[in-house]
Amino acid sequence: MDERRALITGATGFVGSHLTRALIRESWEVHAVVRRHSNLEPLRDIGDTLKVHSYDGNAARLVEIVEKSRADVVFHLASQFIVEHKPEDIEDLVISNILFGTHLVEAMSVREVKCLVNTGTFWQHFENRDYDPVNLYAATKEAFEAILGFYVNVRDFRSITLKLFDIYGPHDRRPKIFALLRKMMNQKEPFAMSPGDQLLDLTYIDDVVDAYLVAASRLLEGRVSGHEQYAVSSGRTVSLRELVAVFQQETKSILPVQWGGRPYRQREVMVPWDRGEPLPGWRPRVPLAEGIKKLMLWEGWPLEGRPSPEDQP
Repeated sequence: MDERRALITGATGFVGSHLTRALIRESWEVHAVVRRHSNLEPLRDIGDTLKVHSYDGNAARLVEIVEKSRADVVFHLASQFIVEHKPEDIEDLVISNILFGTHLVEAMSVREVKCLVNTGTFWQHFENRDYDPVNLYAATKEAFEAILGFYVNVRDFRSITLKLFDIYGPHDRRPKIFALLRKMMNQKEPFAMSPGDQLLDLTYIDDVVDAYLVAASRLLEGRVSGHEQYAVSSGRTVSLRELVAVFQQETKSILPVQWGGRPYRQREVMVPWDRGEPLPGWRPRVPLAEGIKKLMLWEGWPLEGRPSPEDQP
């Protein structure tokens, strides 16, 4: 079988860095699009096998990159994520989530690269509606999908959008829930949280990466016509309160949570979207308790709720 070639955006991010490594393990030739000032540290260990291309905001530059990659499949994961935007955030959101993606698909069209795995979010479906964005970030993701529809209908693209839920796993630099819980393990003062009744759909990173690989195979095997959308869900929800309880049980720790110490956010997602179609040929394999154990093993977390040596003053 000829070597498969991938072009990936967002390779320095949490999901993107894991996907990049998985593609390399699967013997893909991998090209990454990064901004000029991107921090490449998350990819340092695979720098010799990864081909990195710098994007300067110019559409013509992306045409050059796509031509050099000769990609069989493009994986688009790059995005700007802001929960509650301010006026000064709007330009970055539009440039990162709409303009860059449009440059990308136009470059693909120019160079006759027709297979795209795109990344969406369950936040495009507030209160389970077909479309009701939780925030401006989710609205920009939907806007790009609408633009992608033009390339599917007019330029004969084949694409799959994977709509992701909450993701966790090792080497996550984002200020997400597990980073917060680990921080709480090492403090004694009460930590204010919401009442904790919101439901979470948590998918382990290895399962999410598998979904991207399955989607790519589906495209390469010619089983996609047009644009398909799938939910990459764990298939199980857990309340924030239940998550904290499981975490405490697995880490044998007691966290100083002050439930109800702060209100819910505006448009807090209380129940995740559950109407998405599952990706054919994929299913999640890592249950929550096992995922927490994997996370502790990889990160070297203390098992008894005590600080690890590097946390000591």
